[in-house]
Amino acid sequence: MTYQARQQHITGWVGWVWFAGIMLILSGLFNAVSGLYGIFYRAVYVQAAGSLLVFDVTGWGWIHLLLGLVLIATGIAVSIGQTWARVVAVVLVMLNALTQLIWISVNPWWSLAVIAVDVLVLYALIVHGRETKELSG
Repeated sequence: MTYQARQQHITGWVGWVWFAGIMLILSGLFNAVSGLYGIFYRAVYVQAAGSLLVFDVTGWGWIHLLLGLVLIATGIAVSIGQTWARVVAVVLVMLNALTQLIWISVNPWWSLAVIAVDVLVLYALIVHGRETKELSG
């Protein structure tokens, strides 16, 4: 009976995977706070005439709160090396990059900076995400 030693190859990119997890948690906290404000303090948000809203402010608040909780859970799971979380995080980060592309005419430098960070996070999650699991288990 032969045993093969499991070779662990952990690089410095594992820090970027943790960075991705922390960024997801931070984004989730921002969304949750924004959602709570939308639910409980409707007067904080200005409603402009002629704008298209699918939900009222409270509806948007609930959506932001739920999305925030999903982001927080995904960020924690990414940080401890869960494979499902990497998949969910990749989808969420891609959606974030797309929304930044939509808003690039409003604030181009911020949008370009966020898209650049999103590309780094995607690379870390896709190519080096498994290293976090190897490190933790």
